[in-house]
Amino acid sequence: MKLIKHIVIIAIVLVSSMANAQVTFESKVSKKKLGINERLRIDFEMNKDGDNFNPPDFNNFTVVGGPNQSVSHSYSNGKRSYSKIYSYFLAPKGQGTFTIKQAVIEIDGEVYKTTPIVITVTSAVQSPKDGNSADYIASENIHLVAEVSDSKPYLNEAITVVYKLYVSPDTGVSNWREINSPKFSDFWSQNIDIKQLSVQNGTYKGENYRYVVLRKTVLYPQKSGELEIEPLSLDITVEVPTNRRDIFGGRLMQQAHRTVSAGKRTINVKELPAQGKPADFTGAVGNFDFKVSTSKAELNASESLQAKVEVTGSGNLKLFQLPKLSLPSSLEVYEPEHAENVKTNLNGMQGNISDTYTVVPQFKGKYPIPNISFSYFDLKTESYKTINSNEIVIDVLQGPTSQSNNQDITAAGGDKQRVVLNSNQFVFIKTDTTLTSTKPSYFFKSVGFWAALLLPFLAIPLVMVVKKNKDKRDADVFGNRIRKADKLAKRYLSEAKNALGQKEAFYIALDKALHNYLKATLHIETSDLSKVKIQELLHKGQVSQQAITGFVTILENCELARYTPITQVEMEQDYERAASAISQIDKEIR
Repeated sequence: MKLIKHIVIIAIVLVSSMANAQVTFESKVSKKKLGINERLRIDFEMNKDGDNFNPPDFNNFTVVGGPNQSVSHSYSNGKRSYSKIYSYFLAPKGQGTFTIKQAVIEIDGEVYKTTPIVITVTSAVQSPKDGNSADYIASENIHLVAEVSDSKPYLNEAITVVYKLYVSPDTGVSNWREINSPKFSDFWSQNIDIKQLSVQNGTYKGENYRYVVLRKTVLYPQKSGELEIEPLSLDITVEVPTNRRDIFGGRLMQQAHRTVSAGKRTINVKELPAQGKPADFTGAVGNFDFKVSTSKAELNASESLQAKVEVTGSGNLKLFQLPKLSLPSSLEVYEPEHAENVKTNLNGMQGNISDTYTVVPQFKGKYPIPNISFSYFDLKTESYKTINSNEIVIDVLQGPTSQSNNQDITAAGGDKQRVVLNSNQFVFIKTDTTLTSTKPSYFFKSVGFWAALLLPFLAIPLVMVVKKNKDKRDADVFGNRIRKADKLAKRYLSEAKNALGQKEAFYIALDKALHNYLKATLHIETSDLSKVKIQELLHKGQVSQQAITGFVTILENCELARYTPITQVEMEQDYERAASAISQIDKEIR
């Protein structure tokens, strides 16, 4: 019996302790910093009814309202919740830092106290804010923050910008609209896809908040010095609590609109050190491996092999050029095919890039591919590193022997070839003669004489027809504008081809060619050439979505070219895509 009695007593104590542990009594203020001409609201909230509530002495404040009492009951998943709040509105008596002391209440025979709160009162503000205003509550409880992983990176070092929207626990967000998108001038940028927004718990300036990650962007600075990131701005519909209650005791919410901005961020980009910079350095920054490989080591003449120059690792893989392969002159080499297998996450680019050369030997022999070097800046050690490839020997087993020498070729570029004489070396000297008559001829009454006499009379009707057509064509102002734009498109496309290798000149000419082509094809002025307008008009012209997407992609490449390092191969690819897109639209448009 004694054992049962002890068990009952222990159970009663545990239940009582659990019940007490569930009781909360806390104080909340509308703001912790205010001007002397503003008001402060303080709430004392409990989740269980109590007795003998004693507010603190508001010695440094004047009570201008309250206490206001509100009670609410609610049920969720079969569980009952209760809330009781005592609210006061206070006006500060002077400037300084003051402490609102503890409030006390008795609940189920136990005494509970709130935590003291420190309030800072400053000089008068120009526009006093009502602490109970929905707009003010929204401004205090919604914050958009741009978190930058590193504000002092090296040139071409990856940094991330994460945009977070912080919302206080008592406030809700029903909708938002993007007003201004962040601009990343002088950065190579790529957004990281966020499949689904998820609410997480965190802190903002020491206070508990909920937040969602709206956008993640990876940036590679393309210049040194101070670079600015333009802010992201949102128009948000905010749900803020009021003092009113519904018939069930739940607090009613009020909507307010709030514009928030992440603010400009300044990034101080450090120049890569000049000391120790290798001569073959092309801007690679990160951690890389480098190798040169061939698809075959032995083959016959006129067969082909592939020689691949490849860089693997993490860093600015898309923003530097691979070293060129040096091959003997006796090997026929085609322009390399560039390939990229790169993924971008919050740590930056990772993967590999390569140039693949197609090589066709013409003669029998051994051909060495000398080692080449690749240099990069290692961020961990903050120093330059150089990797050398191994020498590769290509053995051509069968085929004609080079006339320059019968020995195996042992050096890139080969030896100088001697001149080989043969029996046909003087074939350019003519040995047959062709004689012509020297008898004088007279112009009078000749065919030329009668032609010169009659042609002016015959030309009169032709001139009249040509003039009539010209007048008609000159009167066609709209048609002339279209024909002029078409000629300009062809001219600029030709200029773009001539400017291959010169990034600025090439993309300016290509952009002008595309816009003049659109003017000629869609019959619109340059001022109307937005991407949305272009797509709408091309759709109306029954152009396929594939052709429209290709054309718009080329326009976007022209816009981004000034901020992105571009190789000769990429320029040639963009030129071919532009010519192909124009040709495809010409075939399809109605």
